[in-house]
Amino acid sequence: MPSTAPITQDVVTIPRRLPEGGKRNLVGMTRAQMADALMATGTPERQAKMRVGQIWQWIYHWGVQDFASMTNLAKAYRAQLAEHFEITRPEIVTRQVSDDGTRKYLLRIAGGHEVEAVYIPEESRGTLCISSQVGCTLTCSFCHTGTQKLVRNLTAAEIVGQVLVARDDLDEWPEPGAPKDETRLVSNVVLMGMGEPLYNFDNVRDAMKITMDGEGLSISRRRITLSTSGVVPEIARTAQEIGCLLAISFHATTDAVRDTLVPINKRWNINTLLDALREYPRLTNSERITFEYVMLKDVNDSDADARRLVKLIAGIPAKINLIPFNEWPGAPYQRSDWSRIEAFSDIVHKAGYASPIRTPRGEDIMAACGQLKSATERGRKSRADIAARLTTGQGS
Repeated sequence: MPSTAPITQDVVTIPRRLPEGGKRNLVGMTRAQMADALMATGTPERQAKMRVGQIWQWIYHWGVQDFASMTNLAKAYRAQLAEHFEITRPEIVTRQVSDDGTRKYLLRIAGGHEVEAVYIPEESRGTLCISSQVGCTLTCSFCHTGTQKLVRNLTAAEIVGQVLVARDDLDEWPEPGAPKDETRLVSNVVLMGMGEPLYNFDNVRDAMKITMDGEGLSISRRRITLSTSGVVPEIARTAQEIGCLLAISFHATTDAVRDTLVPINKRWNINTLLDALREYPRLTNSERITFEYVMLKDVNDSDADARRLVKLIAGIPAKINLIPFNEWPGAPYQRSDWSRIEAFSDIVHKAGYASPIRTPRGEDIMAACGQLKSATERGRKSRADIAARLTTGQGS
């Protein structure tokens, strides 16, 4: 059950900045796109590559948000950049801090839409869970995010901008002249927030290329994990064009159960998905694929399920993350008993696969796996319910 411990909240409300007419955001542009944009506004072609390198380091290594701070550029050129471009991130609407140190950000993006990102501190690393869409189209029955309709894809700027926001909040940008510090608070990025990343492939790819760039954020591809529910045609493309680690929202060992839990299975069933996954480690030189398996009481947690699972993934270098179900208001499922989870894990482990049981994090602020959903969407539905009751004369 979710923790009943008191919630520590640090709510930050930032006024919306008025748009500066016609200016393009440099955040989210690839190097080639940035070079084209600079040349289109007067930068000589012979200088474009050098200028991109300079600006890139200011934005992604130093975390600078204004052109005036780019001191290795001439003042006149800085003014030229400020005339045509801006450096913007998503806006923090609220920031909640769990008792376990997990931070959840509600972020406002263009159009007034909102998404959530979660930072999870651990002893040896810090993992940032980011979103790729506003809402989700997959309607996985155990996932709170899946109860919110898809609004739109996030842009590359809005995806990589979540990384910038977290580094801002954690005060992680290096200080000029300070001794080099290899400690990273945001050391890992997982695309496990709102949305299906492979239904927004181009923007996700560009954002991750920026995140991996060694002259900026410099997060290795082996520290980036993309989680998909199984968009089979895009799996090989992910290997070729991104090359990050892959996680699969698997959650069932028969098509009948997975059709309900993960409806995309009706389009690409378990065997079709597994056929695509067998090639992924070879194409990316990745060590293994992670299978995410949420533990639902009396649904997918039997010994028979565990034995079927290890047979299904035979021959695929893999680990199985067992996720105790994170309950949310109105959820149609319950978390498996702990003894049942441990018994399931033991069968998988004895078959030769790592089977860690994920420790729920941030449950007290609805930041755990499967719980993300726009607070505005929740509030909008609550207001709509109240209005409906008043209209029908039912009161509150």
